[in-house]
Amino acid sequence: MNAYTADIQHPVTIPSKNVYLNGFLFIPEEAKGMVIFVHGSGSSRFSSRNQYVASTLNEGKYATLLFDLLTSQEDVIDNVTREFRFDIHLLASRLLDVIQWCTKEFSAYHFPIGLFGASTGGGAALVAAAQAPNFVQAIVSRGGRPDLAGNYLPKVKSPTLLIVGGDDDVVIGLNQQAMSQMSCIIQLELVPGATHLFEEPGTLQEVSNLAKKWFDQYCTR
Repeated sequence: MNAYTADIQHPVTIPSKNVYLNGFLFIPEEAKGMVIFVHGSGSSRFSSRNQYVASTLNEGKYATLLFDLLTSQEDVIDNVTREFRFDIHLLASRLLDVIQWCTKEFSAYHFPIGLFGASTGGGAALVAAAQAPNFVQAIVSRGGRPDLAGNYLPKVKSPTLLIVGGDDDVVIGLNQQAMSQMSCIIQLELVPGATHLFEEPGTLQEVSNLAKKWFDQYCTR
């Protein structure tokens, strides 16, 4: 499969405009689709939560790509100023470049592409999907901020699953607000006893199971 050996994590570097974005790519044997992870505020490809979800999807025969939305220099600035993490249009633009890279890199395999967004990455995923409806088959958002997608929400065509902690009251409201503006197939799942980061025992496993089920249903050829 190109130069990528199955069942081994590969470091990749993806061009986006005038920068390069670092990522981790994993392709299981007999992969049936590709899920691109869009991390949230202050996170990166090293996110332990996203890596946990990715491992569940790998077991379900999905290739996964976790990548940094910001360069290392931008990350240093953002840690002080917070100026990039809420720049949804910048993040979505880079995600679109990554989607294009995946489409070209694996064109022979016709992978359907799904997006898994977390926190602000959920908003960026929706904006990108609205701009590339023919390339994104399904979206899952974990503790996401879909409200940040703003005017793009009615334009999203990809089936979307919003997963929110049952005790994350503020984010529940923001997700409900976003849902009211969307006309695609959309579902809200509340994970009982979970707060924003899904740190409670068993809650991240529930997220992983819900995500896999959604991609099994909608991220298909």
